[in-house]
Amino acid sequence: MTDDTRRRVVVTGLGATTPLGGDVPTTWQAALDGLSGVRPLPEEWQERYDLPVTFAARVMVDPQEVLPRSEIRKLDPSGQYGMIAAREAWADAGSPQVDPERLAVCVASGIGGIWTLLSAYDTLKERGPRRVLPMTVPMLMGNGPAAAIGIEFGARAGVHTAVSACASSAESITQALNLIRSGIADVVVAGGTEAATHPLPIAGFAAMHALSTRNDDPQSASRPYDIDRDGFVMGDGAGILVLESAEHAAARGARVYAELDAGCLSSDGYHIAAPEPTGEGAARAMKATIEASSVTVRDIVHINAHATSTPVGDVAEAKAIRSAFGDAADSIAVTGTKSMTGHLLGAAGALESVLTVLSLHERQVPATTNLDNPDPAIDLDVVRKEPRKLPDGDIAAMNNSFGFGGHNVSLLFRTV
Repeated sequence: MTDDTRRRVVVTGLGATTPLGGDVPTTWQAALDGLSGVRPLPEEWQERYDLPVTFAARVMVDPQEVLPRSEIRKLDPSGQYGMIAAREAWADAGSPQVDPERLAVCVASGIGGIWTLLSAYDTLKERGPRRVLPMTVPMLMGNGPAAAIGIEFGARAGVHTAVSACASSAESITQALNLIRSGIADVVVAGGTEAATHPLPIAGFAAMHALSTRNDDPQSASRPYDIDRDGFVMGDGAGILVLESAEHAAARGARVYAELDAGCLSSDGYHIAAPEPTGEGAARAMKATIEASSVTVRDIVHINAHATSTPVGDVAEAKAIRSAFGDAADSIAVTGTKSMTGHLLGAAGALESVLTVLSLHERQVPATTNLDNPDPAIDLDVVRKEPRKLPDGDIAAMNNSFGFGGHNVSLLFRTV
């Protein structure tokens, strides 16, 4: 447990564009209603390339309905999603007045501007170098969304992009926490964005047998903890949080959703794609986060789990939770919201942090959908069938994110 005199960090703004909705309120309500954002791919390319998977969880609202054409032309879809979510979060935080040299951005993307990169390569091959757009490199850069958001808000305390596969945006949130705790920034726009539902990543993930192949029933394809799960579902979107020192937020009278109490990382050192099967690395991240926090395991009543719906990954995380929490795990409401949103890859941790914060703020946990036959190897109290109310009083919740390469990140939020 840490010293209570440390600099406290609070969440004052939330933004998102997701497979469930074009903003946070719509996404949250859809999650409580147990709706699915997974749909068949309408593009002709899924037939042209004879892809083995023909569905994904794309954003519900097309960015062209939100952004002016001038911005659409200058931003990769990952940048478009990130900008939409960042503007919502900033407005939700009350558009804080902050010294630009005390404002930072930590926004991640696991894959980056793949649509721009591959489209530009096609243009180069088919039409020559003079037809490649001047904005190609800024649009394809992995740090492109973070840079655009930094320019949007005039951030001068640093713009950062973590790239750690599906743990990227959770790692960005830990970076933001540390920037505020260290005194470098007072406000940080943090989170992640991803737009990787493209034929190449789909083909690559399918070749690894990582994706569900339930082409006949896409909405039931993402089924964390179910005995019949067969892989994850690709998802697109963005989640952004405005993080702020408690002092700065109080001075301007900001509404506070929750406190970001701790965030820690570990690595498996095991395999480029598979999780360490005992969950030892993930458990170390959780234990370190609890130790760095101001709470005990008995205060943690909810976990928004990584829960990708892969046969090996779900079991490894369940073992890790048991290792980290022991008997206290019996009283923790665990949910897997990827059952509804699909897996947003580098943006997953940010979106699930938004949902975790709302679970604490609203004291409700969305149910894991498609969990018809629970896997007996997963010994957890998984919320299913309907949302669950969280208890009154001071409580805390954890969000887990794990990525290819053995990256593990756990974040801990608490009520205020």
